[in-house]
Amino acid sequence: INPTFNDSKWQSVTVPHDWAIYGPFSSQNDKQEVAIAQDGQTEAMEHAGRTGGLPFVGVGWYRTEFEVPQFTDGKRATILFDGAMSHAKVYVNGQEVGYWPYGYNSFYFDITRQLIPGKKNTLAVRLENLPESSRWYPGAGLYRNVHVIVTDNAYIPVWGTYITTPTATKEFAKVNVQTKIVLPEGADASKYSVKTSVWNPNGQKLTEQTTPLSQIKYNDNSLSQEFIIQTPTLWSPDMPALYSAETRLYEGDQLKDLYTTPFGIRSIEIIPDKGFFLNGEKTMFKGVCNHHDLGPLGAAVSDAAIRRQIRILKDMGCNAIRTSHNMPAPELVKACDEMGMMLMVESFDEW
Repeated sequence: INPTFNDSKWQSVTVPHDWAIYGPFSSQNDKQEVAIAQDGQTEAMEHAGRTGGLPFVGVGWYRTEFEVPQFTDGKRATILFDGAMSHAKVYVNGQEVGYWPYGYNSFYFDITRQLIPGKKNTLAVRLENLPESSRWYPGAGLYRNVHVIVTDNAYIPVWGTYITTPTATKEFAKVNVQTKIVLPEGADASKYSVKTSVWNPNGQKLTEQTTPLSQIKYNDNSLSQEFIIQTPTLWSPDMPALYSAETRLYEGDQLKDLYTTPFGIRSIEIIPDKGFFLNGEKTMFKGVCNHHDLGPLGAAVSDAAIRRQIRILKDMGCNAIRTSHNMPAPELVKACDEMGMMLMVESFDEW
C-alpha cells in the first residue's frame, strides 16, 4: 500500500495476467469436500481437479506507477476494471479507493481526490481467491484490462448511454438513446446541451439531434433522444451490421465530453409454442456454453484468442454463446457483436 515500498524484487508481468495458469498442477490445489447434487451425491466427499488442478487459491498483489498528463486541475478521473479475480482492494497513492468482491464483472471507482496532477501515481491492487469459491477454472489476478478515464467536470459517466430499438423493421427503425449527464455542483443546466449523431455501418452520418438540457425534466440526470432510420440494415449472425451513436456534451459552444456507443438494429421476440424470432424470422439457437478461460492460455484476456474461438465456432455452424457461468469480458461482447454471434449472458452461478 505504501507508495514508497520497494517492489524491485517482485516479478514483472504484463496485464492482463493470470498468475494461476503457470502452475504447477496438483490435486492438492483444488481439493473440495462437497456433495455434487447433479451427480446424485447426498454426502460430501473429496473431489479434485474440478478447477484444473491449478493453484488459483490465495493472495496476490499488483503494483505499478503511472502518469496521467491529461489530468489537470478541474478534471475528473475514474479507474475502470474490466474484471479482477477476486475480492479486489484498490489503492491509489496509499489510499483505499474501493473494494469489489465479485471477480467476473466490470467495476469502477472515482479517483479524482487520490490522483496527483503532474506527478507519478502508485496503483496497488490486492486480490484473493478463497478456497472452494469455484467449480470450474476461475483464473487469478488482474486477468482483464484496466483503464484510467479522464473527463472534464461536466461529463457522461461510465456506461452513460443506453440504446434500444423499440421498432426495427426492414422499412424503418426507431432508435432511442438515453444519456446520463453529470454536471458540476451548482451548475446552470440551461447552459448545457447534448448533440447526438447516428452513423451507419459504412461510417456515414445519417441524422443528428441537439437537445438543450433546459428543455427536459432534468431530475434523473438523464435525457432521451429518438431517431428514425429509414431502411436499416438489421443485425443478424449472417449480417452483423453495427451502427454507432456519437454523443457530445456542450457547455455553450465548448465541447465537454464525447461518448461513442456501437449498437445493432434488430428485434427479438419469444412466442410461446413457436420459439425465438430474430427480426421477425424464427431462429434456432445453435450454440455452446463457453467458459471464460482460453484453454492453455488461461483466463487472461486476449482479443486474438477470443476471436479465434469465435471464428472456429462460426465455421462449425454456431450462432450463439451462453457465457458459462458469469459476466464475460468486454472483448468477447465486442467480438460477438462484430462477428455475428448471439450472446446469452449468464450473470453468475453459485459464486
